[in-house]
Amino acid sequence: MIVDTLKKELNLADWQVKKVIKLIDDGNTIPFIARYRKDVTGSLNDETLRKFDERLKYLRNLEDKKEKVIKRIDELGKLDGELKNQILNAETLVELEDLYRPYKSKKQTRATKAREKGLQPLAEVILAQEVKKSVKTIAKDYVNPQKDVNTPEDAIKGAQDIIAEIISDNSDFRKKIRQNTYFTGQITSKVKDKEISNEYDVYHNYSENIKKIPPHRILAINRAEKEGVIRVKLECEVDDVLRYLARHTLKNISKIPEKIEYNKYTTPIIKESIEDAYKRLISPAIEREIRNYLTQKAEENSIEVFAQNLNQVLMESPLVGKTILGWDPAFRTGCKLAIIDETGKVLDTALIYPTEPQNKVAESIETVRNLIDRYDINVIAIGNGTASRESEEIVAKIIKGTNVEYIIVNEAGASVYSASKLADEEFPDFSEGERSAVSIARRLQDPLAELVKIDPKSIGVGQYQHDMNQKQLSESLDGVVEKVVNEVGVDLNTASYSLLNHVSGIGKSTAKNIIDYRDENGSFTNRKELLKVKKLGKKTFEQCAGFVKIDNPDYPLDNTTIHPESYGATEKLLNKLNYTVNDIGSAGLKLDNLDLEAISKELDIGQETLKDIISELKKPGRDPREDMPKPILRKNVLSIEDLEIGMIMQGTVRNIVDFGAFVDIGVHQDGLVHISQLVENQYVKHPLDIVSVGEIVDVKVLDVDLSRNRINLSMII
Repeated sequence: MIVDTLKKELNLADWQVKKVIKLIDDGNTIPFIARYRKDVTGSLNDETLRKFDERLKYLRNLEDKKEKVIKRIDELGKLDGELKNQILNAETLVELEDLYRPYKSKKQTRATKAREKGLQPLAEVILAQEVKKSVKTIAKDYVNPQKDVNTPEDAIKGAQDIIAEIISDNSDFRKKIRQNTYFTGQITSKVKDKEISNEYDVYHNYSENIKKIPPHRILAINRAEKEGVIRVKLECEVDDVLRYLARHTLKNISKIPEKIEYNKYTTPIIKESIEDAYKRLISPAIEREIRNYLTQKAEENSIEVFAQNLNQVLMESPLVGKTILGWDPAFRTGCKLAIIDETGKVLDTALIYPTEPQNKVAESIETVRNLIDRYDINVIAIGNGTASRESEEIVAKIIKGTNVEYIIVNEAGASVYSASKLADEEFPDFSEGERSAVSIARRLQDPLAELVKIDPKSIGVGQYQHDMNQKQLSESLDGVVEKVVNEVGVDLNTASYSLLNHVSGIGKSTAKNIIDYRDENGSFTNRKELLKVKKLGKKTFEQCAGFVKIDNPDYPLDNTTIHPESYGATEKLLNKLNYTVNDIGSAGLKLDNLDLEAISKELDIGQETLKDIISELKKPGRDPREDMPKPILRKNVLSIEDLEIGMIMQGTVRNIVDFGAFVDIGVHQDGLVHISQLVENQYVKHPLDIVSVGEIVDVKVLDVDLSRNRINLSMII
């Protein structure tokens, strides 16, 4: 069943599903399978494989719970063939829970108390709907003052509690009502305090179809409710639900189809039980389930958006070959500066006080100009935190008449890093401000290498990230970091612990052991030397070897993404074409118009592997981030007050949410391009289909609200 489900959900062939399951069960990582087992999987990409792995875990958990449920019901002596088949065919945990509900051990409920009073037989008599006399007369036999059943009315009331629970536990009823509520119901919210006015104004008196409400609104409603601003309810046609329950609970005793009659003695009692079952038991549970479902789907959507944004941020193009001054702005405590060279090495640090309350502008300008001259600084990277605007104005004065440029860098997470144990180990003699300045400079020079040191949730490219399942969010974002690190690859001799920790097959302890080996023995000269690292065995080597490169190695292929398992085939290919491994990357290497089918058979390797080998031989060690847009450097200051409606500008996409994209146009306040303004005359399902984080775009200013510090932009120019 698992294979069939994965085939259907991911649109895969039977053989693909079975092969991937085996690869995962054999301990292979997703990056390794995605890159080096394309011929086995049919070239399934990283994204598909991660969805596969996630669903495989869910479905295996579901199967495990089915076995436990079947065993438990069988132990109770209540398992029949029909119920067993229903359980085996359940497709979700919710469906399984519905089937198991009647057999679960319950806490003290009104129904369990009534059963303890001996009222189950009376409930069964009423549900049979065959009595020919008043139920009150029958109920007299169940009066028992010792069990607090003092009157026939007490007995009937207890029986009704049992009937209500029986109706509530019916899995078919729950499924139908859940579907009806979801597809036809409304989610509504009302403000608790009519005097209140805040960012949740739109939800003070709000209603929308449950099925159609977009994910970001669910998360906003949840947050407003959590903060005590609104009350939230799910509403549906209650009368329709009660009629449905009555139609499937009451028995028609008429022999004539045209004449509908019910048992006049039991029908009123059962109708009361139906209403109680729905309003007290079913409706609250269904509301919780649907809201949990909506929240789960909204969180999954937001996590997916966050993950794609993070992927794009980590893949932003490095600013190579530049000496950079990192500027961590502040007021009272002063601006912390750090200069890094082209390799990221810290050359110097400084502290200046150009802002309030010290206002040592002239002294600060002189200090920075001296640093520019001494270290031949090319770019100043200014953090976008407190005092960033004031710092930018001073930097513009400093660089006037020079070739130095500046850029505002998103410093989200820099303070988190600077106070971390990792930063303390990396810069034990630096203050937190100096570490932050280094981080700001380095995240411009090499975003990936620096941002992997920070919790992905702190990078600031998501929406409502603090309101969702943190475990699920962390797993997803960690997967993105792992994907990007392995897609880019790392230099084995310069990679930090943080980078190595995300390489396929290498965990925290192995990353530390690699660093220790490097410190004790010097630089690695070949990949095989990894096998000398403590606790790094053949399986780990297989998983990681292709993702780590060595600059100027003993063997040229060790500086490529070609896996060592393919070295033999690569050498045979080169020999066949009269080349050697020393020719890789040269202009004279001709590898076009080859008969891939014939060569793959001759070399006994898959065609997809052969294609990757040829691609790498042409451009060995190519960094995929080279194709990404370069950061926009500036020389002049622009403020929100300088903006005019209709002005055309160039900006960088900083964040993408469900309703649009935020673009940095250099005025310290990102402008919003609403989803309706992304492209002309075209339906846009999601902004991610049109733009990506880090992309350089042309925008037009639509509106500027100075009082609210908001800018509306359009990409329709």
